[in-house]
Amino acid sequence: MKKTLLATAIAGALAASGAQAATVYNQDGTKLDLYGNLQIAYRTIERADANTGDVESKDDLFDNGSTLGVAGEHVIYDGLTGYFKYEFEGNADEAKTQGGLNSGDQAYFGLKGNFGDSRLGSWDPLIDDWIQDPITNNEYFDVSDSNSRIVGVEDSREGNKLQYMSPSFGGLQFALGTQYEGDFESNGSETVDGVGNSTLNVNQDDDSTASFFGGVKYTAGAFSIAAVYDNLGNNDGDYTGVDSDDNAISGDFDAGDQYGITAQYTVDTLRVAAKIERFESDNDFVADTNFYGVGARYGYGMGDIYGAYQYVDVGGGDFIDTADDALTSGDWPNEREDESYNEMMIGATYNISDAMYTFVEAAWYDREGDVDDGMAVGAVYLF
Repeated sequence: MKKTLLATAIAGALAASGAQAATVYNQDGTKLDLYGNLQIAYRTIERADANTGDVESKDDLFDNGSTLGVAGEHVIYDGLTGYFKYEFEGNADEAKTQGGLNSGDQAYFGLKGNFGDSRLGSWDPLIDDWIQDPITNNEYFDVSDSNSRIVGVEDSREGNKLQYMSPSFGGLQFALGTQYEGDFESNGSETVDGVGNSTLNVNQDDDSTASFFGGVKYTAGAFSIAAVYDNLGNNDGDYTGVDSDDNAISGDFDAGDQYGITAQYTVDTLRVAAKIERFESDNDFVADTNFYGVGARYGYGMGDIYGAYQYVDVGGGDFIDTADDALTSGDWPNEREDESYNEMMIGATYNISDAMYTFVEAAWYDREGDVDDGMAVGAVYLF
């Protein structure tokens, strides 16, 4: 299960069945809840050997994101509430040897009320929640997205964030935020195999930096559409390396930008969604990439069945140029000679009880040697 929507999953799955997270305290406008899940699953995936490049199936029994969470809020005055959430993680499949709850997920606090919602701390990027998750927010397998193209010199895009989200104005809502990395933070680095067989070592900027992200969403009944932009400012830096002719190269590295638009519509227990998403590289070493995805999820009474398809156009032009080429010359993205992939995934869940369910998923990514194709089956206990 994607931990992004842990609380939503609990609220949705358990509210319908009668189970609830435990309210530890609820008095005089102050409330404290305890919630979480245990998730253990089996997977088998095609993996490439890092040394030889040979592809073979690898399998294991693993923890799929078991989480213990605490959430609380208190009324400051009518129309203004303070709140927090703190989530801890651990490997439930090997808890005795893995140190118990030895890592974390979301942790933030803030104020909410008539003015909107303002928070500070750690949580998933806005582009995850509004653009990517409506297509595949599944138990284990997802289609790829623009995050996969980012040179990850920033240790985490989830931490050190400040965000403001507006109330809904007749269905229209917006969010603005920043992630701040001071010069006292440790700097990340990453080795990149770039375009044209170049090899780079990218180092994060030593100076204090602050990225910008923002989005707008419009909801009308069962229909919603959202757009998000992130300038990836904390992933900029400098690079050293060699080009395709083994000549030494160096310079400033601009990570690029990511943005996307997702529309979704719900009819009874069926939700369908479509997105266009782009990673726009601002350097000569990582290719621009477009993602065109559709997904659907249907609740059949005892669980959900779901699936998604995505076309990945590596090296594709921006959306305006792509649309112009398609409409004026009939040059559709899948007819070009650039690198491209057709990704598919399917899955289903089955509710065993009010608080337990199982899942099975399979995914195909259209990579050379069937790398990353696989299947997973698991069980979840919610509390």
